[in-house]
Amino acid sequence: MEDRWLSVDEIAAYLGIKRDTVYRWTSERDMPGHKIGRLWKFRKDEIDEWVKSGGASDAKEDSKNDEK
Repeated sequence: MEDRWLSVDEIAAYLGIKRDTVYRWTSERDMPGHKIGRLWKFRKDEIDEWVKSGGASDAKEDSKNDEK
């Protein structure tokens, strides 16, 4: 099993999103990431669990828009 840290570009490609979305989700949706110096690194297994638990769901975005 591959057990290495993924970069912003790698995790964006894995999820099929843009790198700007990765940065936004780390701050707005509590996407699990670890800042090492100036770089963000991600564990694939943590991201998989976060997605499965609904962290990437559009429902969170919709509820924020409803509050406005």
